Amino acid sequence: MSPDTQKTVLRSVSVEGIGVHSGEPAVLTLRPAEPDTGVRFRRVDLDGTPEIPADLAHVAATDLGTSLCEGDVRVLTVEHVLAALAAHRVDNVMLELSGPEPPIRDGSFVAYFDAIKEAGLTDQGVPARIVEVTDPLEVRVDSGASYVVAANSNLRISATIDFEHPAIGRQFGTFDITRQAFESELATARTFGFKADAEALHERGLALGASLENTVVLDDHRVLNDELRFPDEFLRHKVGDLVGDLALLGAQVRGHIVADRPSHEGNVALARALAGQDRRKRGNGVVDIQRIMKCLPHRYPMLLIDKILEFEAEKRIVGIKNVTINEPFFQGHFPDHPIMPGVLLIEAMAQVGGLLLMESAEHPEDSVVYFMSMDRVKWRKPVVPGDQVVFEVELLQRRGTVFRIGGVGKVDGEVVVEGELTAKVMDK
Repeated sequence: MSPDTQKTVLRSVSVEGIGVHSGEPAVLTLRPAEPDTGVRFRRVDLDGTPEIPADLAHVAATDLGTSLCEGDVRVLTVEHVLAALAAHRVDNVMLELSGPEPPIRDGSFVAYFDAIKEAGLTDQGVPARIVEVTDPLEVRVDSGASYVVAANSNLRISATIDFEHPAIGRQFGTFDITRQAFESELATARTFGFKADAEALHERGLALGASLENTVVLDDHRVLNDELRFPDEFLRHKVGDLVGDLALLGAQVRGHIVADRPSHEGNVALARALAGQDRRKRGNGVVDIQRIMKCLPHRYPMLLIDKILEFEAEKRIVGIKNVTINEPFFQGHFPDHPIMPGVLLIEAMAQVGGLLLMESAEHPEDSVVYFMSMDRVKWRKPVVPGDQVVFEVELLQRRGTVFRIGGVGKVDGEVVVEGELTAKVMDK
């Protein structure tokens, strides 16, 4: 099979067990999916079987694992199955999940790697999305993780971890992320944790399913399990987690990543930086503020979007609003406790949606979008200075020049506003 074409699993296959954090039993079934579907989770245990795309826009948390959300629906600890899919270069798959979290199995990636191997792969004959690093990139996060990325013909990861524990210490290694290398060098490396943290984690509702059967556990001096699978098993698992988090790009990565103290938070920040570099390089689907001003009649202080990140004609659009303390509305809207007014969040969403609808006009430069009604509008969380609101808007219905759109605004993957809007495209 060509590495440059999309693939899906040949047949369905299931993995069952308990979640490491939730402690709840679950079955994860991998099913074939059409080209360009991407990787999607489907919560078959919930009414309506809601779906969550496994992408950066749906990251909800990175504390002790990477979790995704769509509205109130969550999937916890997705990195192990995503790493196995990335190692096999599976582009499209539906992951049907009967609980809040994929099974942890033995704490490594191998159960998912072997399941995909058992299911087999089929080439879909459609070009795969590839993020190829051409210019050096550096990423740092406040928690201490840092990354430098350079060009390379395939994905190579050089990583360092450093723990003040006699059984771990400082470990370093370099791994080429091919299917064969992942299977022999990373797949069986298990997650790990510290016995001293167990009580505090349990009080937070975390690590409820963790045990010596699925986690390498350390006390103050040693490993409590019978033996390690590799002398540097801790490092290898961290590298596998990085592979899984990078899969949220929805693309194969080609580059050499040098990671120091990698974490889920840092991994996701790296993936976002790689996505941004790739968008700038391709120049596809990105509309900057100058182009936005050519399409919308709004001007300061009522122009409330900064950039369009994704655009599919007559389907969907993704735009961002960077909220700063210098916004004029903060002068009068709780200056001692600045919160972006909810009506302006809806206005920003409407402006993103307006750009989507303008494309339907025969002469967009001579047209204007008038909004007619709002429905199912909800504000979930306050938006404050320093937040970046990502608005995802999709076309729900069209009748002539009247459109109904649905949208959500998210900050760090959490929904802050949602609603449906009806609008009409008219001549100026």
